[in-house]
Amino acid sequence: MQAVREMTEPAVRFVKRRRDPVAVQTLRSAAAATVAYVIAVRLSPEAAPLTAPLTALLVVQVTLYSTLTTGLRRVNAVVTGVVLAILFSLLVGLTWWSLALLLLSSLIVGHLVRVDEFVPEVAISAMLVLGVTTHGDTAWARIVETLIGAVVGMGFNLLLAPPVWVEEAGESIEELARRVRQLMLRIGEEAAEGPPSERAAARLHEARRLDHDIYEVDADLRQAEDSLRLNPRVREGLLHRIVLRTGLDTLEICTVVLRVLARTLTDLSKERGPGRLFARETGAVFEQLLSEIADAVVSFAVLVTTSTSANAESAEERLASELRQAAATRDRLAELLFEEARRDARQWQLLGAVLTEVNRILDEMDTEHRTRRLFEELDRHSREQRERLPRLTRLRDRLRLPQRLRRNRHGASSRS
Repeated sequence: MQAVREMTEPAVRFVKRRRDPVAVQTLRSAAAATVAYVIAVRLSPEAAPLTAPLTALLVVQVTLYSTLTTGLRRVNAVVTGVVLAILFSLLVGLTWWSLALLLLSSLIVGHLVRVDEFVPEVAISAMLVLGVTTHGDTAWARIVETLIGAVVGMGFNLLLAPPVWVEEAGESIEELARRVRQLMLRIGEEAAEGPPSERAAARLHEARRLDHDIYEVDADLRQAEDSLRLNPRVREGLLHRIVLRTGLDTLEICTVVLRVLARTLTDLSKERGPGRLFARETGAVFEQLLSEIADAVVSFAVLVTTSTSANAESAEERLASELRQAAATRDRLAELLFEEARRDARQWQLLGAVLTEVNRILDEMDTEHRTRRLFEELDRHSREQRERLPRLTRLRDRLRLPQRLRRNRHGASSRS
């Protein structure tokens, strides 16, 4: 068996590289630019129509959704810049002050026509066209090349669906959960040993650095959400987006609460001095509780990133079991903290805050809470779609009505 694995390993690596979204996107972009250049050579009067491959390269974005929106904005930007250049060329020609006025006008008009990130493209197109003598032919050639590049770029994404980035976003979410787990384990271990305030403060700074990790994961998730929109290879794309987004929101809340917990432990260590943070038994139970919560965080991340229903059901059962175990340990910790507060009433607020914060993390990962949140988000998206596109919603409901009637008739005939 080991020999078979070694023989097939190169083939497996090749398939993975070929299916890698980065590799797929690189090949698609290069192919689209080449095709656009070949077409532009035949249709454009320019000897080297490089605007077409440049436009195709920029239009073939990571996702189909961004390709459609980007292509339209880029064509709008280029055509606007060319029109401005023609007007300036006819009126004043090329001088230093006309160039400055053209650039200023192009940037202002670019904001007015709402080309978003392609505002500089308006000025670039206008400047390139204004800098030539035969402005009419150059303007027409640039418009033709831009249209060729945009059409080829959008056609590639329509005919060859772009890669879906859900797996990469899921890996980012799971990696974030593992970092949260490692921090929880360190906090629990050091709290049980009675750390000095400097070590507790170090854990607080580490918890604060998780905010940057969340920002990076959020960027990966936005890319995955765009890759699901209008993608013919994906079914139930809305559900996938909501599951991933609500999962990241839950992890973000957990990291915020963990940061607050680290702050509370830091304050508590300063109040109690160089001695133990908790009594020996309380510290051991607290360390056990954070270890169980840390495992549940990873299980939660696996649950929200699992695609198949069978694996999701198994992950949900594992998460529910870990949460039940953590809840029992939490109850034991509550009794011990209450005893400590009775012995030393000066820290009762900080001890109560510790219990409140671990409760909040457990509540956020509760399976019933997650299900309720998913239904709320689905209802919100449906309501927003009905408000934004009322005619399309009514048409879709009318198309679904005959199917419902047929199902009802079939059910009635089978009962009779």
